[in-house]
Amino acid sequence: QVQVVESGGGSVQAGGSLRLSCAASGYTSTHFGNCMGWFRQAPGKEREGVAAISTGPGRTFYRDSVRGRFTISKDNADNAVYLQMNSLTPEDTAMYYCAADINTDCSGGAFLSSLGGHYWGQGTQVTVSS
Repeated sequence: QVQVVESGGGSVQAGGSLRLSCAASGYTSTHFGNCMGWFRQAPGKEREGVAAISTGPGRTFYRDSVRGRFTISKDNADNAVYLQMNSLTPEDTAMYYCAADINTDCSGGAFLSSLGGHYWGQGTQVTVSS
């Protein structure tokens, strides 16, 4: 059974940084690698895709509002991905969820446009104060 576990959320002032971690387990790896990424959901808003990475080729995808501030990276040895978030603003405040599609790529970034078909973590809160 696939499990996805996040860690690393917290509270920070505007302009600060946080690093989120996510690890997936409980599956058999193939040469395709996985697509893993982060979504977020603020109170009263829909869940939205933030960043994703194909763990095989290492291609990355970002939503426009975080490009240049957030960096997603991977550690294939640990089946883990990381989201380094810099220059945080109050608008980044949300519950952040890690999601994984196993033994597939990110479909050219389409992974971030769909909420269906992913394995989800439990979420980690990020709060940015002004």
